[in-house]
Amino acid sequence: MSEAELVLRSTRVVTPDGIRAASVAVTGEKITAVLPHDAPVPAGARLEDVGDHVVLPGLVDTHVHVNDPGRTEWEGFWTATRAAAAGGITTLVDMPLNSIPPTTTVDHLRTKRAVAADKAHIDVGFWGGALPDNVKDLRPLHDAGVFGFKAFLSPSGVDEFPHLDQEQLARSLAEIAAFDGLLIVHAEDPHHLAAAPQQGGPRYSHFLASRPRDAEDTAIAALLAQAKRFDARVHVLHLSSSDALPLIAEARADGVRVTVETCPHYLTLTAEEVPDGASEFKCCPPIREAANQDLLWQALADGTVDCVVTDHSPSTADLKTDDFATAWGGIAGLQLSLPAMWTAARARGLGLEDVVRWMSARTARLVGLDARKGAVAPGHDADFAVLAPDETFTVDPAALQHRNRVTAYAGKTLYGVVKSTWLRGTRIVADGAFTEPKGQLLDRA
Repeated sequence: MSEAELVLRSTRVVTPDGIRAASVAVTGEKITAVLPHDAPVPAGARLEDVGDHVVLPGLVDTHVHVNDPGRTEWEGFWTATRAAAAGGITTLVDMPLNSIPPTTTVDHLRTKRAVAADKAHIDVGFWGGALPDNVKDLRPLHDAGVFGFKAFLSPSGVDEFPHLDQEQLARSLAEIAAFDGLLIVHAEDPHHLAAAPQQGGPRYSHFLASRPRDAEDTAIAALLAQAKRFDARVHVLHLSSSDALPLIAEARADGVRVTVETCPHYLTLTAEEVPDGASEFKCCPPIREAANQDLLWQALADGTVDCVVTDHSPSTADLKTDDFATAWGGIAGLQLSLPAMWTAARARGLGLEDVVRWMSARTARLVGLDARKGAVAPGHDADFAVLAPDETFTVDPAALQHRNRVTAYAGKTLYGVVKSTWLRGTRIVADGAFTEPKGQLLDRA
C-alpha cells in the first residue's frame, strides 16, 4: 500500500468474496489492494472515508442505444453517459442501430468513435451489427475492436438496420463462429408477430397480445438450433418470456454456448400496472405479467439468466404517443437501473452482492472486460459507485440526465441514492455535480 495515491474506505465494500469493511487502495487508475478497514493510510495518500455508504464496482451496461450520430435529438454520448454516471454506471457498450450510420462497417465504426471521443463521461465500447448484406464486414469489424454483433430476427423499427431471416442468420453465424466472435440477438419470430392480433389504440392489453410469448420462444429455439449447428457463441437479448427458460436450460446442458440477459423493466414493472395510453412503458418484447416476472427472478437466482442490462432506448417525447401500435418502443433507464433493481431485489430478500453480480461482474465477463471491470479487486480499474442503499427518493423526470426525460418510473419511490461515481480513480460525479468528460473508448482487445 506504500505507493497508494488514494484510499477509499467504507464499512461496506462489495468484493468478489462478499461485503466487508475495507480500505481500497488506488494507484493511478488501478486498484492495488483491498485491505482491512483500519489499515494505515500511507504518507501522501488521500483518504476518502464514505462511512457506511456502500462501495460497489462501477456497473457495466452492455445494452445501450446512444443513437449518436444521426438521431442525436433522441439521445447522444454527452447526455447518455452523464445519465449513466449519475446512476453508478462506469462502462457502457453502445448498440449499432438507431444511429445513422449504423455500426455495420469499419468506416461507420470510425465515424461513431470520432463522435464519442470527446463526449463520453464514462468508458464506452461498441457492438457491431449483422445485416443481410454485410457478412464480408464482420471479420474486419471484429479486428477493429467491436465486442460482438447484434442481429434482429424480426423488423428492428428502423429501415437502415434490416433483420435476418434464417438463411441469413446461418451465414452470419458461420462467419462469426469462424473467428469465435459473439452474436447477440433480438429474438422475436416475424411470422408469429404477423399472425398475432394487431389492434391500434391506447389499450396496453392489445399491445401485449400483439407481441406474444410464442414469438420469443420460437425465435429463441431457432437461434439455439443454429448455435448448436455452428458451435457458435450467442447471447439472447432482453428476455421477457419465462416460457423460453426451459429451452435455454436444456440447450446449455446440451453444450450450446448461450448466455441470456433481461432488463430492470421486466423485473420491476408488470403488465397489470401499465395504464392505457402510457407508451413510456412500451418496449419490444413487452413488459409481461407479474407471474412471468416471478419466473424471471427465479431464473436469475438459478443462473439460467446471466445478467441484467438497461436496453436504454429513448426517443423524443413526440414519438411516445398514446397509441401503442405507433409509439416508439423503448424504455429509457440508464440513470435509474441500479435503484430500480435494488428496490426490487431487497423486497425479494436479495442482496447488493446479487445486484452487482448481475449488473457488473457478469456483464463485464460477457464482453471480455472482466480482467479490468466489474469487481473491486486488485488489478481492476478503480471504477466505483458509492451508494446509500437505505435512502429513498421519488423519481422526478426533470432531474434525469438523459436528453428526453420520459420515464416509466416517474413518481415511483426507489431505494438507493448514488452519492458519487468514480472512473479509473477519479470522482466524476458527486451529489449531482459532474466533471468534464474523462471516458475512454474501449476495444475488445
